[in-house]
Amino acid sequence: MLPIEPIMISGREVLPIVEGGKGVSVSNGHSAGAFAAAGCVGTFSAVNADFFDEAGNPVPQTYAGKTRRERYEELVAYAIQGGISQARVAHEESGGKGRLHMNVLWEAAATERILHGVLEGAKGLIHGVTCGAGMPYKVAGIAASFGVSYYPIISSARAFRALWKRAYHKFGEWLGGVVYEDPWRAGGHNGLSNSEDPETPQDPYPRVAELRQTMRQFGLDRTPIFMAGGVWYLREWANWLANAELGPIAFQFGTRPLLTKESPISDAWKKRLLTLRKGDIFLNRFSPTGFYSSAVRNDFIDELAARNERQVEYERTEVNGFTAPLPVGARGRPVYLTPEDRTRAQAFMDAGYTEALKTPDSTLIFVTPDKAQAIVADQQDCMGCLSACRFSNWAENEAGNTGKPADPRSFCIQKTLQSIAHGGGVDDNLMFAGHNAYNFADDPFYSNGFVPTVRQLVDRIRSGD
Repeated sequence: MLPIEPIMISGREVLPIVEGGKGVSVSNGHSAGAFAAAGCVGTFSAVNADFFDEAGNPVPQTYAGKTRRERYEELVAYAIQGGISQARVAHEESGGKGRLHMNVLWEAAATERILHGVLEGAKGLIHGVTCGAGMPYKVAGIAASFGVSYYPIISSARAFRALWKRAYHKFGEWLGGVVYEDPWRAGGHNGLSNSEDPETPQDPYPRVAELRQTMRQFGLDRTPIFMAGGVWYLREWANWLANAELGPIAFQFGTRPLLTKESPISDAWKKRLLTLRKGDIFLNRFSPTGFYSSAVRNDFIDELAARNERQVEYERTEVNGFTAPLPVGARGRPVYLTPEDRTRAQAFMDAGYTEALKTPDSTLIFVTPDKAQAIVADQQDCMGCLSACRFSNWAENEAGNTGKPADPRSFCIQKTLQSIAHGGGVDDNLMFAGHNAYNFADDPFYSNGFVPTVRQLVDRIRSGD
């Protein structure tokens, strides 16, 4: 066993092992309760979480609203019900041990309302709130009002400094820790800035040391930092333990908990994890949030990549070399391409990609008639799962839109995440994963398809492996 000493998290000494929150419905009350029962920190996702009927089965989230705004209100109600339900399950299964955290995404729909609703409906059951995907200034005040610790998810010391100076200094006593999420190695949405090269990962140690230095300027010497993203074998992080420069450190595991008995993902998904190889996880910018995200390269991702490659610029009138007309849309109104791109466009259409869809950037993409129909249907069926969505152009503002045209180069994230979380095909849906998920295939712990319980996984992590 590595000399892993308990640290204070959300008011209790626990092992510095944290389950990473994964929505939609991928880290839930069962997985979170099991981590807490093992003396760690369990985290359930409150992003469109499932709630259950009297038989204990998830209630399908169907939408009757005729407008986006009506469906948005239905989604918010589902999320609050689901968060409360998962908190109760986690509390029961924890046996009063460990700590239980709830994970939310700031750029998801109505996060403030959902936080208030779940924390009110599950008082005393949730010990901490983790929040990323944006700059969650308001999460501190909301958590503090319920007497709950908060844990911002950031990817740089600069981001934390901005959060502290603008809002967190008012609620410093409730700052339970800071989650440093490596923007190159973590799964799901990543906080990679425009100045950072997505192809060149940086060593996390100096970035976390800089974060600690910044925190010390604000008197946060003993506030834990959670290292998230790229953590697999703790023996590889031994120099981080009892390290005076870094201070109290916990390690957050998002990908490894996917392959446990308590993990709610499908058997097909679990089996696929065991086959992944290095390079199978793809850092891309297809998400309707606009953030980079890390996902398994499969048919779903390949189709998005190909869709984006079948793209040409256009002008509405003949100008600056855009002289080759192309009729588009139901009425066949012409737009103008360069002669070279007109030749490319014809090749796309000859290959069966006959539908040209306009993007907000004055480009066209070419897709099959069936795919065009599916894209338009998904855009029309939008239920407002994000605060702003570039795919459908929904936004939470009074107008209900981003002010830009919908972007067919992206996809409905709610649809695909709900699908894969509830047994949908692993090749036909978005499958988030951290970049070291290929270790499932090589780690002897998972030999012969072994799937551990959460407690067995925690024991394995504590051994250094």
